[in-house]
Amino acid sequence: MIPEVKFIDLGLKDYKETWDFQTELFDANVSKKIANRKQEDETLHLETENHLIFCEHPHVYTLGKSGSESNLLISEAILKQLDAVYYKINRGGDITYHGPGQLVGYPIFDLETYFYTDIHKYMRMLEDAIILTIEAYGLKGGRVEGMTGVWLDGDTDKARKICAMGVKCSRWVTMHGFALNVDTDMQYFNNIVPCGIVDKKVTSLSVELGRKISIDEVKSKLKTNLAQLFNYKYSE
Repeated sequence: MIPEVKFIDLGLKDYKETWDFQTELFDANVSKKIANRKQEDETLHLETENHLIFCEHPHVYTLGKSGSESNLLISEAILKQLDAVYYKINRGGDITYHGPGQLVGYPIFDLETYFYTDIHKYMRMLEDAIILTIEAYGLKGGRVEGMTGVWLDGDTDKARKICAMGVKCSRWVTMHGFALNVDTDMQYFNNIVPCGIVDKKVTSLSVELGRKISIDEVKSKLKTNLAQLFNYKYSE
């Protein structure tokens, strides 16, 4: 049976509000799975749900559990001047930037029940969805060994990241996800060491193509690619 995923497009949404919303969906799935393992009567089995959230955020910097605060290169006063905020959060990875023109995706998937129990495979499939999406614009995305995300010219000294990734997974339920730079103001990346990597740059679809790219168009392509790769359908 093909899994179903509920798609939610939040548009431009505050980071903390979105994080709280993700957490509610994530916690609900985890709680159901814990209850199911304690319940011997299978007729009382609680069904978990899969969600895919797309959104953009106002200017925000987020630091993952394995990151260093020294990779934020500006003071709190300058953050305020830039109308940006900063959060330490519970995903993997280091520091990154989110802002308007960047397509952020948060899959809250129950991998164990509907897909597979392999977090590395999950990450690679997210990367594959991004690679397929940017390929439609004539860009050849790839990987850099030992690093997550999607890169252009990853095996050269011109390597630049177009999509950052960082997830949390507990009891095979995921949250957080990916951030694809579509028509992002790249100057905001100058205030951090992106993903803690000092010798590589970041880029966007608009920078690479030299023209403004519609984020709604990219959403449509990426939404389709994710469903095809993970072999799920969107619920009505």
